[in-house]
Formats: sequence, structure tokens, C-alpha cells
Amino acid sequence: MGERRVPYADPGRPDIRGPGRFLWWLAIAQWRQSAQGTLWGTLWMCGLILPPYLVQRAIDDGLRAGDRSALLGWTAAIAAAGLFDAAVAWMRHRTMTLVRGDAMYRTVQVVVRHVVRLGAEFPRRLSAGELASVQATDMQRISWVMTSTGPGVGAVVAYALTAVVLFDVSWLLAVVVLLGVPVMAVTLGPLLRGLRGRESGYRERQGALTARTADIVAGLRVLCGIGGKDVFARRYHADSAALCADGYRVGAITSWVQAVGACLPVVFLAAVTWIAARLTAAGTITVGEMVAVYGYVAVLVVPVSFLIEGADDISRGLVSAERVVAVLSVPVPERENTAPAPVCAPLTDPSGVRVEPGMLTALVSTDPTPVVERLGGYAPGACWGNVPVPDVADLRARVVVSDDSAYLFPGPLRAVLGGDEPTAAIRAAAAEDIVEALPEGLDTVVETQARNLSGGQRQRLRLARALLADPDVLILVEPASAVDAHTEAAIADGVADYRKGRTTVLVTTSPLLLQKADRVCFAHDGRVVEGTHAELLADADYRALVEREA
Repeated sequence: MGERRVPYADPGRPDIRGPGRFLWWLAIAQWRQSAQGTLWGTLWMCGLILPPYLVQRAIDDGLRAGDRSALLGWTAAIAAAGLFDAAVAWMRHRTMTLVRGDAMYRTVQVVVRHVVRLGAEFPRRLSAGELASVQATDMQRISWVMTSTGPGVGAVVAYALTAVVLFDVSWLLAVVVLLGVPVMAVTLGPLLRGLRGRESGYRERQGALTARTADIVAGLRVLCGIGGKDVFARRYHADSAALCADGYRVGAITSWVQAVGACLPVVFLAAVTWIAARLTAAGTITVGEMVAVYGYVAVLVVPVSFLIEGADDISRGLVSAERVVAVLSVPVPERENTAPAPVCAPLTDPSGVRVEPGMLTALVSTDPTPVVERLGGYAPGACWGNVPVPDVADLRARVVVSDDSAYLFPGPLRAVLGGDEPTAAIRAAAAEDIVEALPEGLDTVVETQARNLSGGQRQRLRLARALLADPDVLILVEPASAVDAHTEAAIADGVADYRKGRTTVLVTTSPLLLQKADRVCFAHDGRVVEGTHAELLADADYRALVEREA
């Protein structure tokens, strides 16, 4: 059996018209492995039915007839059937593990690919906590649905085959078996529907609470600073208690499903055994056939249990697939991204802000976010020369926006910064003392978001990484807001020297940084005033804003 390796260069285009269609796409996307799982699952299930027949022949043809050679022959056949089924069971389990793994990692790939395509739209449409909840719980449940493509199909075939075999023994037993499983399905149906409804609501609330947890952790320092930690803790405790109650309700239904699923097959087995015993006592069937019937029904517990568990897995998988489909259904902004980047052309914003090429421009505003998003190409409106910024080819390599929320991945500091020779960028960001203080310098491993460093150190590392990216246009949002005045002055000199002759935008109200800017654009109350820092100090609004910063 050829194994398929993940991740894939192209995991495919998922069907997001509904959770059921998404699960079907996962099965079809690996149809060869799904077919192999179905084959091995069917052979395994059907192989379980063979030993009861062989036991019947050993009893009737060998034991009761007193034929030792026949008894030895049928005994050898029983042993061979057991070995065959063990080998098939190994292949079934191995194949289904691959099928489940493929479904899980293919789902991870399409979700991550979609989130990457969303780019800056992602935090506006989805929370990091919600995505973490999907990755942590829903992927696993979706993978278990794939069991229905192997043992699930085999269970249906084995059930039908058992009914056919029983017709040869007794039509009454065959009818009981044929009707028994549908009766169990009807009994479990309402419970499964109730479970799916409860589970769906529970997962939505769990995702919302996870998102809130991520937000609280991200802003914990601010909350502690303003004294809001206890308020949010109480709210989280109340919401967590409500979610816990919902979890108990989901658990109650789940326990009923599992209890009924465990009990019904046993009751079913007892009923069929009682009928078979009565038929044997009446002489309608032989002792060997009665033993075989007991074996058939005992074996039938396995496919029936698989069907019940499969129904439960599918119910839960549909809820999880619905959450994945919700993520994949967030529309990706349509952008051409094919226009070549202009050479020596200014960036212009509808607000009136103009960024000249090759200059260090400062943007001063009480609300610079809309302008930054347009200049960075995250929102339409700004132009680079005559080309809309979002249409520029290879935009993210040409225009980089760096702010204090930029993510820092874990790993060696050299890899976190991403440059082959980061020394000059580190010096420009006034971060040399950070590297010197680390036990292994640039080879020191930093934690996720560099949590083992202070806020000011993280800010300088983000700045160094942005400088190392060396884009055509670099937009730095408050690059020195978390450092002292001495370090801020060093950053001002370092950025001005490092980016000399290249287009750079400083979004700041810091006088130390504004003094180094070639031009300052002051956007306030719908007007834009340009000049140097010294010239704009004559504007009362500008002076009030930067002096408050000072």
C-alpha cells in the first residue's frame, strides 16, 4: 500500500457548501486510501462471521458425527480464519490511521492557507481564540468521522451478510436481525439529534470564551495597570461557570447515547439467543446451527457497535465541520496584485497625506490607523504613483507595516529576526544590549512573543526585524513608545541612518523622532499640514499634541 505524505503542496479546494459536503470532500480527496480502508474494514467484518459457520460445521460434521478427521479439518480452518482476520485487522487499523491523519492535516492545511490569505482581515473577522479552539478540538473530531469510510461501510456489509446467512438457518431469526438494527437506530435518533444541537451551542460558547481568554492574557499587563484584572476575572469566572453547566448538559446526553449504545446490542443478542434456543428445543434447527446463530449474533455486536459509535462520531463531526466551514467561508478580499511597483513615486492617501520617495516622513495624528491601513495596502484608497497600493505585485515584500502587535515566533533570536547579518539592524534599533545580555547571544532561544523579554526589548526586536526586511516602503508605528528617552534618541538616529535614501514613514508623536524626519504630515480635523517639526510647532494643535507626548 503506497503511503501519502503530508503536508501537501496543494491540499485541494474544500467544499464549504455545508459541513456534510466538507466531510465528503475529505473522504473523496483521499479516495484511494478511503477505498482501501473500506476494503480492509469489510474483509475484517465479514471475516468475523466466518468462525461461527466453521464452528457449526465442526460440531455437526465432526463432533456429533464422530468423524475425528472432519473435526480436525474444521478446527484447522477455524485457526486459519482467526489468523486471516488478525492480519486483515492489522491492515485495517493501519490504513484507517492514515486516513484519519490525512483528514486532520489536510483540514489544518486548508484552514491555515485560508487564514494566511485573509492576512490583515483575519483579526477583523475572527479571533485568535476561536481559531485555537478549532485547531485544538474540532480537527480531532473531524478525523474520527473518517472511520465511517472503513469499518463503518464494513459494518453495513457484515450486517447484511449475517442476515443472508441467517435466512439459510431460520427465516424468523433473519427477520429479527433485519428489524433489530433499524429499531436501535430509531431509538438513538432523537438522542443524537439532541446531542448535535447541544454540542453546537456548547462549541460556539466555548470558542467565544477561548477568544476572551486570549484577549485577557494579551492585555493582562494593561488590565493590571488600570486595576481591571479583578473585573475581568469575575466575568470570566461567571462565563466559565455557565459553560461548565452547558458541558454537563452535553455530557448527560452523551452518557445516555453511550449507555443506550452499549445496552441495546446486548439486549438484541439476548433476544436472538432466546429465539435460537427455543427453535433448537423444538428441533427446528440443529445444535450446531444454534451455536452458529449465537456466534453470528455475538459477532454482530461488533458491527452494530461500530454503527452506533459511527453515528455519534458523525454527529459530533458535523458540529466540528460546521465551525471549520465557518472559518473557511470568511471571504478573502479580491485583489489583483499584478501591477509592477512604481519607481521613485510618492504614496498618496485620500486624507491628503503624501509620502515622498526616498525620504523619512513622519505622520502625526490623533487617529492614524485608517491612513496606515490604506498606505500599507490593507484597505483600499491609497495610491503608489498611479497604481492602487493593494494592486501592487508582491505587495507584502515591498510595503511593510510594523507595529507593537507584530507577532514574534519562538526560536533562536537569529531566526526570529530573519536576517543573515543582523548586526547593523540591531545597532539601529538600539538593541545591542539585549543581545549582549542573552546567555548565547543571537543563538539564544526566545519564547513565543518573546515573553521572556521585557516590553521595551520586544519592541526593539520588532524594529530590528522590520529594518532587516528592507522593503521599498517601511511604515513604523510608534517604534519607541516603550523605551526611555536615551534609548528613544538612539533609535531616532539609528533609523534615520539605516533607512537613509529609502522611503520610510514614522507614525509617532515623539519629538525626538519627529526632529529626525525630513517631512512631517500633521493630519487633524480633516486637514493635513506639512513641514518640518520646527515649522509645525507654530501650529497650536500640533504643538499641544507633541508637547503632551513630551
